[in-house]
Amino acid sequence: MTTIEVLGTGCAKCKRLLSNAEQAVNELKMEAEVIKVDDIDAIVDRGVMMTPALFINGEVRVEGRVPDVNEIRKMLAE
Repeated sequence: MTTIEVLGTGCAKCKRLLSNAEQAVNELKMEAEVIKVDDIDAIVDRGVMMTPALFINGEVRVEGRVPDVNEIRKMLAE
């Protein structure tokens, strides 16, 4: 199963990234776990300097911006 992590402190961009990730999973009808990480220490421990950040299966894919649903779908299809 794919693990998707959205790292962010709860700002509007972080919420939009979480929503976009969930929508991409639903559109692909894939089995994935979407996790929201909002603990600042956990975010820093992952090496993230700018939020929001998107991790797919433990690998940072996006940092400091909000990819749209289509871009996230493409990442998940790889």
